[in-house]
Amino acid sequence: MRNFGSLLVGVVVLAFMIGSPSSWSAAKNDWPMEDFEPDLTNLPSLQNGFKLYANYCLGCHGLQYQRYGRTADDLGVPRELALESVVFTGQKIGELITTSMDPDQAKSWFGATPPDLTLEARLRSPEWIYNYLKTFYVDDSRPLGVNNGVYPNVGMPNVLLSLQGVQRYDKENGKLLVEEGSGSMNAEEFDAAIYDLSNFLYYVGEPSRLERQRLGIYVLLFLVILGTFTFLLNREFEKDVH
Repeated sequence: MRNFGSLLVGVVVLAFMIGSPSSWSAAKNDWPMEDFEPDLTNLPSLQNGFKLYANYCLGCHGLQYQRYGRTADDLGVPRELALESVVFTGQKIGELITTSMDPDQAKSWFGATPPDLTLEARLRSPEWIYNYLKTFYVDDSRPLGVNNGVYPNVGMPNVLLSLQGVQRYDKENGKLLVEEGSGSMNAEEFDAAIYDLSNFLYYVGEPSRLERQRLGIYVLLFLVILGTFTFLLNREFEKDVH
């Protein structure tokens, strides 16, 4: 009976660890990371993130394990609207979200094929993505003219430059500074946009996460009830033995 109790406690602790942000693994980096707390119940955020991904990321990075139709359904977007607004590759709504970029050409341009982003948030953590997208800065010594605080010597161009504006690294103060008026968004608007994009990439890493968490609660309740009855039954058996 004690073994069963220990097992039950272990299951409960493991369930909370799996769903806890503190259990996410991220690449080690000395760059000061801003906190990021994803919210899968915020549909407007996820919808805007989907739109930003389609406009600024899909040209190079696909979501090869995610379908347009599933994404639209989960985010409360009518399929007709999704097909019109975010499907720019001539694909059908039921197809996987893949990029039209030729991998061989991409490798010759960037030195490596741009990675698929379906599981990126699970590989690195949503916090890493959020900070990575915010810390591109001008670096004339790099082939593409930019560098990144979270991922030094990055081989990716700053595709969000038109939104954020020109950002430079002040080495003396260790801060990133955006040239005022150089982007279409102010700092607050850009932070909100990056939050939405990061939130969306967190969603695609495990689209059924909310459903799994809801089912997990019922499973834990069932185990508690089962454990209670097992304990009471075992106590009756012990009376007969003694």
